[in-house]
Formats: sequence, structure tokens, C-alpha cells
Amino acid sequence: MSFTEKARNKVEQVAGAAKERIGDATDNEPMRGDGASQQGNARAKQAGQSMKDAGSKIKDAFNK
Repeated sequence: MSFTEKARNKVEQVAGAAKERIGDATDNEPMRGDGASQQGNARAKQAGQSMKDAGSKIKDAFNK
């Protein structure tokens, strides 16, 4: 995973956390849900990229 992808995922995760906290503070259930969803999406992207990187490393190890 490139540094740029990691940074984008982290920014998305932090933005989701902020939305969720604002939703908590204002009792805004839709905003709270949007924030939680955004965090989950960012984590899923990051996990997918990590799996992709691991697969590439395994493939490279067998090709050597």
C-alpha cells in the first residue's frame, strides 16, 4: 500500500470519527451513523490493501 493510500484512508477514518462525535454531541442519529459508516469503509479499504500487499509478497516469494 502506498503512503498516499494509507494517508487517504486515515483521513477518511478521522473524518468519520469526527462526524460520529458531532452526531453524539448533537443527538443527530443520521450523522452519527454516517460517521460510523465512513470509519468502517476506511478500515475495510485499509484491510483490503493490506491483504493485497500480503498476497503480492507471497507471490514474489514463490517467484524467486
